[in-house]
Amino acid sequence: MVEGQVEPSMAASSSPPSVDAPAPAATSGRSPQLLLRPRREPFEHGLLPIPKLIFSDGTQTLAALADKLLHRSISSPHRADAPALTDALQISLDHARLTLDTLASVLPFEPDPDGAAEVHDIVLFLYIQSYKRLVPRPHKDSAAIADVWPSTSAFDGYLSALSPLQLVRSNSRRFMPSQADEEAHQLSYLQKHMANIITLLAEPAEGEGNEYLVLTMERFEHLGFLLHFSEGIPLTQAAPFFANSDPDMPAVPVSAAQVHDWVVQNIVVSLEHNAEKVLAKDNNMQNAADLDVPMTDSCSSHTRVQSSLPPGTSVPANSTHVTSVTFVEGISKASVVKQPCDIKGPSLKVLNCHDSVIYILAPLSYATIYGCSDATIVLGAIGKAVKVEHCERVQVIAAAKRICIANCRECLFCLGVNQQPLIVGDNHKLQVAPFNTYYSQLEDHLAQVGVDSSINRWDEPLVLGMVDPHDSLSHPAGVSDVQAESATCIDPDQFTNFLIPNWFGADSPQSTKYNPFPLPEIYRASQKKKHSNLTDVQEAIRDVQLDENRKRELASALHVHFRDWLYASGNIRQLYCLQAD
Repeated sequence: MVEGQVEPSMAASSSPPSVDAPAPAATSGRSPQLLLRPRREPFEHGLLPIPKLIFSDGTQTLAALADKLLHRSISSPHRADAPALTDALQISLDHARLTLDTLASVLPFEPDPDGAAEVHDIVLFLYIQSYKRLVPRPHKDSAAIADVWPSTSAFDGYLSALSPLQLVRSNSRRFMPSQADEEAHQLSYLQKHMANIITLLAEPAEGEGNEYLVLTMERFEHLGFLLHFSEGIPLTQAAPFFANSDPDMPAVPVSAAQVHDWVVQNIVVSLEHNAEKVLAKDNNMQNAADLDVPMTDSCSSHTRVQSSLPPGTSVPANSTHVTSVTFVEGISKASVVKQPCDIKGPSLKVLNCHDSVIYILAPLSYATIYGCSDATIVLGAIGKAVKVEHCERVQVIAAAKRICIANCRECLFCLGVNQQPLIVGDNHKLQVAPFNTYYSQLEDHLAQVGVDSSINRWDEPLVLGMVDPHDSLSHPAGVSDVQAESATCIDPDQFTNFLIPNWFGADSPQSTKYNPFPLPEIYRASQKKKHSNLTDVQEAIRDVQLDENRKRELASALHVHFRDWLYASGNIRQLYCLQAD
């Protein structure tokens, strides 16, 4: 079956008399209802540029793969581990582990620690590997950012001589599409492919053969990997065919065609709502509840709209965190500090910041850094995934479960990561180093999000292909087989600690007072040597036999050189910013 084709059994409108048809999606004028959203995490942090994970034949291959995994799964519920995935997909064990680790990082629930995953979650994860990202948009005011975005680099001539791919990317100023545009793109993809997705979850009705497919409530729940309601209502609670099921009795399976119609109707309502908001924004009618809030200190908020929801379904009081994202966007030549009280929701995005220092000192699930240059960005504790994309001359200091680096140049990554750093795309002159900082609440934040400071795989980068098959841009022939450039470990003599001022007030006995990630011996020895040299210089200056006038001259000379270094390095601006804070 070709991609996007609707299964015959899905298209059938008839259903057994025992199954009630779901009510159609509500229109405006009915009681307050909810809006169906795509879960952004699988699309933003779950795509892997591994060709053997991408299937273009709809359900044909994946259905057979699902059957194979179900037959050799570990137990019920049916789960598959890395060796099973290696055998089924004919991929390396490392790639199988990477696939399961990536899937675990984007699940809507905490994964089991055994490293295995439920078969149907694996199948849905593999299906969306066919997704193509929205083409990055040009900046609406490119002239305004000309003074902060570096237009040239020492590598530009070298890149243009390599291939058209590098030439295109080195001359492109990329800006992440808006939240509303990305969500509409993801919803459109799910609308187009929902028939195939539901077919992969469905099973033949008992006594009906393979011509009629149904979904059990357990299989239906797997759609929660891709979709959720903006108010945090579970799909099974919102669906009219499962909403009133007796928890003590197994729910009656539902026609796959009915499930498909209900989901697609809700997607259409959401797409219409998004289109209305975009039109309102274009007409300067955007209100505070809009999906795309590009202000530096703002977060995206939820909006109650019309969609289908069974009567009596309640909205959780604490539902605002479900879709909230905190943005730090467009910072130039400044310092920004974000503490837990400044963060709304589990995700954060740092977009298009230049010549600045950004401190994110809070526990989060996801973080994205996109389109930044000549900046230092500190990420305190990220429990699921970090992605850094299209950055130049940026220093990223991150304590996280995992990190993906794509299409970056001349960047330094000081990492405390539990999994191998993933390097994909067109990268040049990347360096990695051990995690090199701390702040008073760091260990508490690490514990909150589940990052283990005793495990640091900063120096084990896993390099995949140069071309990202999920990129909508065309690529020159033959480049897809080229491996991306890896990162080099920083020279121990160049490694330095990064000091974070104490913005959290008085220290407590539980405060973090040292870097919780142990340094490798060679870096610890280099730090010890530097500290010893500094002590020797301080003692030599203190013991020098000089009269008071010469001592004052020496102190003045030291101050002048330090001040010159502050101005030359740009750190003087950070001092002024921090003093103002």
